[in-house]
Amino acid sequence: MTPALDNVFAALADPTRRAILAMLLEDDMAVTDVAAPFDMSLAAISKHLVVLSNAGLISQEKRGRVKWCKLEPDAMREASVWMQGFGQFEAVNLDAFERFLEAEIQIGVDIPSGNEQDM
Repeated sequence: MTPALDNVFAALADPTRRAILAMLLEDDMAVTDVAAPFDMSLAAISKHLVVLSNAGLISQEKRGRVKWCKLEPDAMREASVWMQGFGQFEAVNLDAFERFLEAEIQIGVDIPSGNEQDM
């Protein structure tokens, strides 16, 4: 993977940043409007916006006194192409997988957590 692709996936890994991108699907938004639905400071939202900008997923421009955010959908093209390479596999039914895991946990199957220390 290229560093640009790594940045896109790193930016998409956070649910707040994904929510911001979903909001920007509708239209350009002022930073204060982006921040409004979140229970965090404007500074925290600004940090999320920097990550999205660095990944090329959004652009920001100042119009008068207001800073605006705009979705840049072309930045996801490389990620989309990369993910389409996995399209040859059957789609995973996440609901069925979740039910399977719950059933396994209920019957006491030991699922490794990855936190075991070598003895």
